[in-house]
Amino acid sequence: MIELHHVSKKFGSFTAVDDVSLTIERGQFFGFLGPNGAGKTTTIKMLTGLFAPTSGSCSINGFDMQRDPLPAKRSIGYVPDQPFLYDKLTGREFLYFIGGLFQMRPQELRLRIEEYTEAFEIGDFIDRRGEEYSQGMRQRVVLSAAMLHDPKVLVIDEPLVGLDPRSSRLVKDSLKEKTKNGLTIFMSTHLLEIVEELCDRIAIIKQGRIIYEESQSSSRRSDGELEAMFLELTK
Repeated sequence: MIELHHVSKKFGSFTAVDDVSLTIERGQFFGFLGPNGAGKTTTIKMLTGLFAPTSGSCSINGFDMQRDPLPAKRSIGYVPDQPFLYDKLTGREFLYFIGGLFQMRPQELRLRIEEYTEAFEIGDFIDRRGEEYSQGMRQRVVLSAAMLHDPKVLVIDEPLVGLDPRSSRLVKDSLKEKTKNGLTIFMSTHLLEIVEELCDRIAIIKQGRIIYEESQSSSRRSDGELEAMFLELTK
């Protein structure tokens, strides 16, 4: 579960996020939408503990991100919009490094790496150095790293950047299946068709404030109404 209680973030006199409150239940696939500069990334950085809120609080599975950061962060997997790897490590070495940070047992870690190597089809390049990877390769390895420790919450910023159609389908199917097993996903993206296809619930942020929130109907996912509504609300 994710809980944001009256969260605000100021940078000097500029208010990037203004009194945002959200509760996202276990197993929900949540889409966080907004134009550039609306406050999406700032919200994500507070949610993941990279920024401290100016006021309000962010909780993950009942742990306050500021007061109890370690148990909160153990519950999270995070995929930023620019996937980071250590270029001199192979993909496999990077996954073992991440598993070590989460103190995973060696046998469990090895099995998880095998699982995601197959699920995201990274076997052809997992033993090459990160400096040789394309954007899509990086995205799949970083997503595997975020899922290794079996997080309760996955926070993703633009998850399909650089992925070819087959890789995109693999990722979408895997994420949707994980929510059926209880994973809570908080996804920020500009790709409205992905939101229509995957998300159970959406919120739109503009100028730091939530201006719209709803659970999606099946009809909205299929008829493109979301795009028209988004353009109208954010014009």
